[in-house]
Amino acid sequence: QVQLVESGGGLVQAGGSLRLSCEASGIIFRLNDMRWFRQAPGKQRELVAAITSGGTTNYADSLKGRFTISRDNAKSTVHLQMNSLKSEDTAVYYCNADIQRYRFVQATNYWGQGTQVTVSS
Repeated sequence: QVQLVESGGGLVQAGGSLRLSCEASGIIFRLNDMRWFRQAPGKQRELVAAITSGGTTNYADSLKGRFTISRDNAKSTVHLQMNSLKSEDTAVYYCNADIQRYRFVQATNYWGQGTQVTVSS
């Protein structure tokens, strides 16, 4: 079975920083695109950032310049560095990835369980 396990969430004051990590484990042939989503109370889940296996990144327009996504393919890990945090960044942050488990099998999309980020003003 494949698992995505997030870590690094917590409580931080406005203006502070947090670094989220997500490690994929299990039988993995290829780790394709990886993403971070977030969902605030009463709101829809939204894409925060994405990164391809080659390192090409994409960000939600409103977050460019404050958030940075990166990955370590050797460790099957994706990170999200969040700087200058605002109260409106408070949400549950979810890791998402397209994972190919075997060579001739199509990739499947997986979700992590989420990690809470709370920014106090």
